[in-house]
Amino acid sequence: MCTLALDGKLYRAPLKEGITKAVDIGCGTGIWAIDFADEFPECQVIGTDLSPIQPGWVPPNLEFQLDDANEYWTWPDNTFDYIHMRAMFGSIVDWKALYQEAFRCCKPGGYFEDYENSIKIDSDDGSVFPGSPFDQWTKVFWEGGSKFGRTFRVVEDDIQKKYMEEAGFVDVTVWEFKVQIRLSCNQPL
Repeated sequence: MCTLALDGKLYRAPLKEGITKAVDIGCGTGIWAIDFADEFPECQVIGTDLSPIQPGWVPPNLEFQLDDANEYWTWPDNTFDYIHMRAMFGSIVDWKALYQEAFRCCKPGGYFEDYENSIKIDSDDGSVFPGSPFDQWTKVFWEGGSKFGRTFRVVEDDIQKKYMEEAGFVDVTVWEFKVQIRLSCNQPL
């Protein structure tokens, strides 16, 4: 979904040839890290996740590590040219601490991108209204996240920009875009 929203691109940062080290925090299946490692074969790429579900057959410049983004990052200061993260909503305990770790581990002049989406489903035509199933679904997730201390309101509460800037990142840019969801197989794309 994110790659589609980015017109097929893996990132928006103005990365140039010659980056040497990148990390994908919370890489899940590892597909993004694999594609990135293919695009930058001279760059050492690391993908981290709590679950060891990544494939074994990967580009030679990619390694996967078992790691918890909520804990202190074990890499030295100024390690990465590029740090990538996405869809971590509902899994982060302390967003402020997370972004502080990202800033600490990002090289001066490096880039950090975090793509988080809202779980709130809206409609332009009014078909999602207060009390509708999608509205109820949103409220259940928001309440659940609040109860177990891992918010799903990253977008709504403007957590990214606020805490990235507090951590020390500059030129923080927020891109907002809509993603179409087909509600029925009979609806055209």
